[in-house]
Amino acid sequence: MGSEDKNTNTQKPPSAASLTLLLSTKCFPIKPSPPASNSPENKGSSEMNGHGAAWPPLGAKATATATIRKKPGGWKAMPYILGNETFERLATFGLLANFMVYLVRVYRMDQVMASNVINIWSGVTNFAPLVGAFICDTYAGRFRTIAFASFASFLGMLTMTLTAWLPHLHPPPCTAPPQPMSSSHPPCAGPTGGQLGILFLGLGLLSVGTGGIRPCSIPFGVEQFDPATEEGKRGINSFYNWYYMSFTVVLLVTQTLVVYVQDSVSWVIGFGIPTILMLCSIVLFFFGTRIYVHVKPEGSVFTGIVQVFVAALKKRRLRISDVDDSRSEVAKAAYYDPPVKDAALLSKLPLTDEFRCLNKAAMILENDLTAEGTPTSHWTLCSVQRVEEVKCLLRVGPIWASGIISFTAMTQQGTFTISQALMMDRHLGPRFQIPAGSLVVISFLTIGLWLPFYDRVLVPALRKATGNEGGITLLQRIGIGIIFSILSMVVAGLVERDRRAFARSHPSLVPISVFWLAPQLILMGFCEAFNIIGQIEFFNRQFPDNMRSVANSLFFVSFAGSSYLSSLVVSVVHSVTKKDDRPDWLANDLNAGRLDYYYYLLAGMGILNFVYFLVVAHRYRYKKTLQHNKPHFDVELSSGTNV
Repeated sequence: MGSEDKNTNTQKPPSAASLTLLLSTKCFPIKPSPPASNSPENKGSSEMNGHGAAWPPLGAKATATATIRKKPGGWKAMPYILGNETFERLATFGLLANFMVYLVRVYRMDQVMASNVINIWSGVTNFAPLVGAFICDTYAGRFRTIAFASFASFLGMLTMTLTAWLPHLHPPPCTAPPQPMSSSHPPCAGPTGGQLGILFLGLGLLSVGTGGIRPCSIPFGVEQFDPATEEGKRGINSFYNWYYMSFTVVLLVTQTLVVYVQDSVSWVIGFGIPTILMLCSIVLFFFGTRIYVHVKPEGSVFTGIVQVFVAALKKRRLRISDVDDSRSEVAKAAYYDPPVKDAALLSKLPLTDEFRCLNKAAMILENDLTAEGTPTSHWTLCSVQRVEEVKCLLRVGPIWASGIISFTAMTQQGTFTISQALMMDRHLGPRFQIPAGSLVVISFLTIGLWLPFYDRVLVPALRKATGNEGGITLLQRIGIGIIFSILSMVVAGLVERDRRAFARSHPSLVPISVFWLAPQLILMGFCEAFNIIGQIEFFNRQFPDNMRSVANSLFFVSFAGSSYLSSLVVSVVHSVTKKDDRPDWLANDLNAGRLDYYYYLLAGMGILNFVYFLVVAHRYRYKKTLQHNKPHFDVELSSGTNV
């Protein structure tokens, strides 16, 4: 699948696995030391660009890059930053883990409506970091963005707690005899428009908080260390490990303790605990204000992307020669290709012949350059580096799109898998009953057990057989993950078929054990271990180094797309399969519906998606660079990573 770049440095620092596994959404811009006066970058016309043409001398602004910064706070600032991020995730994940049960039991929603609410909110929440990254980089800066978003998260959790606490903010208690969640005709009144409005307000505030905190917390933490010192470098690597450890602790707490309190004790207490902790995190975050290093916003990469398209459109009538044509040196010299000055750019990209129309954005015309050799306007002339960065975005697009359907299978863990669990025997011993929302821990355990074995045993064996440093290519890893998502849906359908048949034929007996859901959750864990981690590494390797914020944000956008797609499929299935003489596949009464058919439908969509992936992966060509100044990061677990 594609041609792997064999010149890529495969050295793996300890921070790589942690960085990619925790699903961050930003790169880590590190300020360079001021360039020496005799450095090649300051010699101007004495240097040659990548196509044989002399580049213009650099202006005064380009050389005055040194900025005065106070001494980084280092580890003194970490409790405040990590505490803020930890409690934000605790609030969001603590709500999502058991939210399906809350909407059905407290708000009296049917399964289809509850599923759509969760999918749409999840989509908005996963799309928000892309918007937050733009606002942070362009206008507000990281400290202000995190501060504002923290207040939004607190207000969101406070609103959700009030919906469970105040009687007039949710439907009245049901006076009818207790009925299971699967009842097709619940006798109790549903939520009013005002009650839904308050609910959606709380969810919207949580999305705003997530959009501001997640894309900023990691780079803001990295900025507190001085990368020019050995102590600072070690601190950055340790920060990644502590960050991932806090992320793992949050998952375990929300999927076990918080879910148990919500399910067995009280929804008010279950929502109130994360709310109080979120308030504490805000106070903790502002305590560190005097310690933090504050970096001013320097502009967003999204503006540069738009500039390339605008400049190419303005020069659409120009003719260009093939890049590989050795007879077109004069044409190639007409491209604006200055040296890479920004330390965030670790490698320079060569001009390619893919998406040739965009090359026009870098072609130099009369009056495009000032006397100092800088563009008169970036809306009419862009560098070759900027053009190739946009091409990377377009090249990765088809691969990115294939992840949406495979992630759609994962979203079922928080909706219909919980509905199945509520219809099964969840007792673990005579007195303890497993909360339905805690079953996803099985997937987490699968990932935690598989990754060390994969890295320590399987990868070395595959490396000897294939000669590939990672054992298999990145695209092969993603493809394997897609296969596991298909298998998970097939197994889910088979389990639901047997569960439904047993329940209908033996209505008076105890339902089958909830652990029959374990196989599909284990397969989904393998899907995440291959597909999610593979996509994160793929995006970070194939995007330019200064566009990794876009790469990681796109990963979250793919989850948003899968949530919206899942909501669309649920709505279509609900309306199309409903007949006068029988309920639809997704009826509230799972024993009357055919949830297994819905799982088979998702498996069929996954098969079509896998065929599409094979086509685009075969046509994909890996990114090439002119130089490699620093080693590549890799998501494989390194010897210095704590698991």
